[in-house]
Amino acid sequence: MKDLLRTTLEDALRRLHAPGDVDIVFERPRQAGHGDLTTNIAMVLAKRMGKPPRILAEEIVGVWTLDRSFVRAIEIAGPGFINLSFTDRFYSSQIGGILEAGERYGRTAGGAGKHVQVEFVSANPTGPLTVGHGRGAVYGDTVARLYEWTGHHVEREYYFNNAGRQMRILGDSVRLRYLELLGDPVDFPEDYYQGEYIREIARHLMEEAGDRLRNEHAEGRFKDQAEREIFADIRKTLGSLGVVFDIFFNENSLYSDGKIDEVVDIFRKNGLAYDQDGATWFKLTALGQEKDKVIIKSGGEPTYRLPDIAYHREKYRRGYDLMVDIFGADHIATYPDVLAGVKALGYDPSKVKVLIHQFVTIVQNGEVVKMSTRKANFVTLDELIDEVGADVVRFFFLMRTITSHLNFDLGLAKQESDENPVYYLQYAHARICAIFRKAEERGVAFTLAGLDPDVLNEPEELTLLKRLLEFPDVIASCAETNEPHRLAEYLHGLAGEFHQFYHKHTVLSADLPLTGARLALCDATRTVLRNGLTVLGIRAPQQM
Repeated sequence: MKDLLRTTLEDALRRLHAPGDVDIVFERPRQAGHGDLTTNIAMVLAKRMGKPPRILAEEIVGVWTLDRSFVRAIEIAGPGFINLSFTDRFYSSQIGGILEAGERYGRTAGGAGKHVQVEFVSANPTGPLTVGHGRGAVYGDTVARLYEWTGHHVEREYYFNNAGRQMRILGDSVRLRYLELLGDPVDFPEDYYQGEYIREIARHLMEEAGDRLRNEHAEGRFKDQAEREIFADIRKTLGSLGVVFDIFFNENSLYSDGKIDEVVDIFRKNGLAYDQDGATWFKLTALGQEKDKVIIKSGGEPTYRLPDIAYHREKYRRGYDLMVDIFGADHIATYPDVLAGVKALGYDPSKVKVLIHQFVTIVQNGEVVKMSTRKANFVTLDELIDEVGADVVRFFFLMRTITSHLNFDLGLAKQESDENPVYYLQYAHARICAIFRKAEERGVAFTLAGLDPDVLNEPEELTLLKRLLEFPDVIASCAETNEPHRLAEYLHGLAGEFHQFYHKHTVLSADLPLTGARLALCDATRTVLRNGLTVLGIRAPQQM
């Protein structure tokens, strides 16, 4: 409808000889009673056309040709808003468009021709994924899906490092557990990786090589085996959530390909790097920040900033229109340095969008489950999926804004009742499928050609119809703001409105025109539920 209104309004503005280089925006009024859609076009153009906004609004309304079978009222409000109210017939007539679009309903082309890279998870292969990684994984994948639904070409990327101190500790942790299995006395450091998965990797090595690795270095076979097994486990876990990456980028390649040295050389050449106290410093004060930061420690090992800057330089070289970085809250104080480095290299930092997700707390029986990767007293993402299912995990991670801390209530997640938002939502889809099974048993069906939308005029029917027509705008808005929780909220509200309609009105009745129209309404609702759940990466079951 917005496209049709925009076309007719553009025609009206041409009649008034208004400038043609202005964006026409329609929004839903903030207050009930102010119509179904509003535009501020008169206020936008008033100064350029030398007229008071309300006077210009009156002129626009006077020449705006609208289909009065669809537009019930057009009013001017406040300083010059033009408010539109639609007829019931307009809403009921839109069912056919939803059903004809089917799986395409909700897709838009606003991002056509734009190439977006979404980087998320990016956990080093030192252990199983935790629930914190899970929130980033589900959020990142859903953000990517939203971009895809709005016409963007999307690549999902996982950035990891299989070198450095963490990996050395990992390899030595496996080596010591291996020696322990051989019966050798072992003093296992407290800050090493303690999990049972370390023993399993060591056990696999002992089964393959016996005692032949007793004198093997930690960074050889032990580290390699650990990396291989842990990464296979990470991919399997992500796959169980429907998360598949297009690119796995190894940080170590930045060193082997000389990219790290190139960045340092550029900084030195531009007076942005200097040596002091045996370390190499990034002169951030020259870029407007409060203090300089170390990029290479006195021992010769780079800090996180340097490889991250080099990595983003490679992203820019690939030609993306937008690069989305999704990090945990522990990165909140660090990414500005990377963006400063990107700008210092001559790239536009506005092409990088950084999204920070807060931590997750697992609550069981009213108590918080403590988590520590080294101590291995954490709930792994695999365990959480096994406990409540992938659909529940995805929805619970998505139903709150990422800027807020998330309490994951295991008790609620296991409930099969209306209190569980996932069950409530999926049950709405399953209930509609049950209606159609019953209709098939009775030999009742509908066709779009024989549909009489005028019979749908009950308040619950119209409320449901209005909600269905919001779906494309919800998708577009969620993609623009990177807020998939708003889609989860929308779908939950849609399910509630369908349940209200179902409880108050009989779908299958002796009134065949009404039955056909209500079946069409149910089918349109099923379409939107299914499409919305698809964007969230959640199943739309036919029965429960």
